[in-house]
Amino acid sequence: MSHRFPFFTISLIVLLFTARVGLSQVENPSKAVDPVDQVFAKWSNTNSPGCAIAVIQDGKIIHQKGYGMADLEHDIPIRPSSVFYIGSVSKQFVAACMLLLDEQGKIKLDEDIRTYIPEFPDYGYTISIRNLIHHTSGIRDNLTLWELIGRSHLEEIPEEEIFELICRQEQLNFEPGTRYMYSNSCYFLMSIIVERVTGQSLREYADEHIFQPLGMKHSIFQDNNRRILKNRAFAYGENPDGSFNSMLMRFDLVGSGGLYSTVEDLYLWDQNFYNNQIGNRGQAFIDDMLTNGRFNDGTAVNYAFALVNGAYKGLSTVSHSGALGGYRAFYLRFPEQKFSVIILGNLESFVPGLLAEKVADIYLRDLLQVKEISPTQQAKPKLPTVSLSRKQLTAMTGYYWNEEEAYSPRIYLSNDTLRYQRAEGNESSLRPIGNRHFIMSDTDEELNVHFQPTTSGKLMNMVLTIGSDTIATSARYKPYKAENAALSKLTGNYYAPELDTHYQIKVDQNQAWLKLKNQPWHVVTPIKGDLLIHPKVGQLYFHLDQKGVASGFYLNSGRVRGIQFQRVKN
Repeated sequence: MSHRFPFFTISLIVLLFTARVGLSQVENPSKAVDPVDQVFAKWSNTNSPGCAIAVIQDGKIIHQKGYGMADLEHDIPIRPSSVFYIGSVSKQFVAACMLLLDEQGKIKLDEDIRTYIPEFPDYGYTISIRNLIHHTSGIRDNLTLWELIGRSHLEEIPEEEIFELICRQEQLNFEPGTRYMYSNSCYFLMSIIVERVTGQSLREYADEHIFQPLGMKHSIFQDNNRRILKNRAFAYGENPDGSFNSMLMRFDLVGSGGLYSTVEDLYLWDQNFYNNQIGNRGQAFIDDMLTNGRFNDGTAVNYAFALVNGAYKGLSTVSHSGALGGYRAFYLRFPEQKFSVIILGNLESFVPGLLAEKVADIYLRDLLQVKEISPTQQAKPKLPTVSLSRKQLTAMTGYYWNEEEAYSPRIYLSNDTLRYQRAEGNESSLRPIGNRHFIMSDTDEELNVHFQPTTSGKLMNMVLTIGSDTIATSARYKPYKAENAALSKLTGNYYAPELDTHYQIKVDQNQAWLKLKNQPWHVVTPIKGDLLIHPKVGQLYFHLDQKGVASGFYLNSGRVRGIQFQRVKN
């Protein structure tokens, strides 16, 4: 259950993997053509999926509309009353349930979750409900685990089976309270806690204590995929030729997501932040909802009760996004301006977060800070370009591996200019301002690239900084020459007890292939002698003996780290 991360990792990925792309300017809203309609014009037709939107100002909906189709097969248009799956925007309602249960004396947020789920594994650490809420638990992500056993999140996932899969994990990603890593397991487990302490399902409890008090009549945690939902918008993917395919989804796990709602209902939830009507603590409840978590050392986690406190062009924001299958959702609130944008979409390629910001640009244009070059900045001399020999530039070229983000940029020389290549056709030039110090072109921030020889003198580290902040460090490596003789030592059948599944590796024509259950063979790319990668499966780090023969490997895959596989007989 992904969500839009306004955090370091996503900013880094955007910065490192994409060159700057300017947002198109929206015309002045005083013109006859509605500028919001212009933003969504691409989807405003009878042949495309689209979205519903609600724009809220000072307690009133000042713009609500549907763009595109809720059901392409039956020619049903999207309306503000259309019901969408809202993905991880659901999480804030689960977090609210935790606060209500704490208020009712049924749970304690700082209690070990094994108090409520005694069969959960004991990893030697206390994992509190607060750790679950703020994604500091270290518990591996259940949806990633599900896909690693060769299953799809579009299919029906039995609650008992996913719970057993979570509990089968022998290790955490990290010690609880020491790091942040988004995990859908956390909110799924909270749905179980609701049921254990109340005797009600999450659907029943949220309906009684949140949706009914606020009049949210069209919101439901859909824990039964056979239940008929009136006015449901169906989800779609886009084909290369521009046509659409249905993305039927039987997913009905609740907690990490699972909520179906409308922009009209979410407007009622939005207004509750200004005048709380649930529980018995008034605005103290809202204050808690907006309070960031804390790591064990007391520093803040940039994640509150499934809400992200951020900023956009100088104004404070509260936001969260949601995505699963072909559904996309984004909730953006400017609390000081009492202004919000809610967008619910039914197209996989839809990017509601950027569109919500475009809408904010229209209505808050007189308040937003536009990044302009001041006279002082204009007068500031540009750092001079230094002249480096071809030999000096060549010393920095090569492939670099970033372990934290698991990607491999390439530095190469073209026409006496160093180039930073993220992927084929996606690269930037590097302007030298020192012997090993460069400025990257075509990026929104002044990104500095430093090349630092290691103590051995044979390798090189590439360090990327913005100002005084280091955002990434990558180590140069020698690309692995894929030959049958070397790759054949990795071939075999491997078993992971934590996943209870086998992976097979074979070699064909100097190419390594990976097979997961229920899936076709995947091409995997050798990076180094002990590392194969696949963009969706993850990174396979092999345990090699002195002859280069693999006895097993461990797998890192996004929100799941360190899954151990052992070679077994076929």
